[in-house]
Amino acid sequence: MDQAYQALWADARFHQLLLAIDAEIAATCRAAGCPICSGTLHSAQFHRKPRGCPAGLGQAYDMRCSFCCSQEGCRKRTTPASVRFLARKVYSAGVVVLVSALRYGAPRRQSQLAEALGVSRRTVTRWREWWLTGFAASAFWKLASAFFSPPVDATRIPASLLERFAAFVHHGFCKFAAP
Repeated sequence: MDQAYQALWADARFHQLLLAIDAEIAATCRAAGCPICSGTLHSAQFHRKPRGCPAGLGQAYDMRCSFCCSQEGCRKRTTPASVRFLARKVYSAGVVVLVSALRYGAPRRQSQLAEALGVSRRTVTRWREWWLTGFAASAFWKLASAFFSPPVDATRIPASLLERFAAFVHHGFCKFAAP
């Protein structure tokens, strides 16, 4: 694994930042109420076992925020977006993004990282298909892609997105504060 990525991935502050972002997203979702009936949302967290995370992050890191409507007759579950978990994937979102992105420009490093994390070649192929079809067809991406000028190369996602964000941070438009 590239040393810079390795250092970032091993840094507990990075993972605490991801946990804080998820908590903020969940609080916004809960405050909005049930998307079906506007009822009050109750906590319905569930345990995940994300693969590829460093040891020692604690049980709170493995909990997926989710809510259940309190209104009898509705009781619909609402699960907000997450920066730690990507859909129903068993690997953490960071692993899915990083391994998928390294396919472009660093295939040898991608293979080394995938092997170190126990990600099979078949899984990496499924992830690639998901980026090209599932993610590209999502309502989120259809809206978000409109904000990029020039457009992001959709055939190279997530690498093209990471490159765009890296340039954004590099030019000082975005400052990350340690939690």
